[in-house]
Amino acid sequence: MADAKGVAEAERVAKHIILAKFKEDVSAEEIQQLIKGFANLVNLIPPMKSFRWGTDAGIEKLTEGYTHVFESTFETTQGIAEYVAHPAHIEYSNLLAPALEKVLAMDYQSNIVQL
Repeated sequence: MADAKGVAEAERVAKHIILAKFKEDVSAEEIQQLIKGFANLVNLIPPMKSFRWGTDAGIEKLTEGYTHVFESTFETTQGIAEYVAHPAHIEYSNLLAPALEKVLAMDYQSNIVQL
């Protein structure tokens, strides 16, 4: 049986977060296709464990114009580095980038707070 520290270490994951705003001339159908392409990277890049996305719920009004969030999960930050360098990610990024008005990316290793 793992101790509390061992359990916390096992639960830590690395996250790759993208905040995005699509250009006005990008249709809803194009956005959906781009999101499907992003989600499919899970099937093409082994270090990528999961993908989730959503749009701003409009509660805090602090989005600075970003409308979409994309969250990818990895076991380690090294997995994120492998993902970023992977040919499938590069090819996808070359499709996504021209559709974006602005983008912000952040990678982090999650931490668990022991109370």
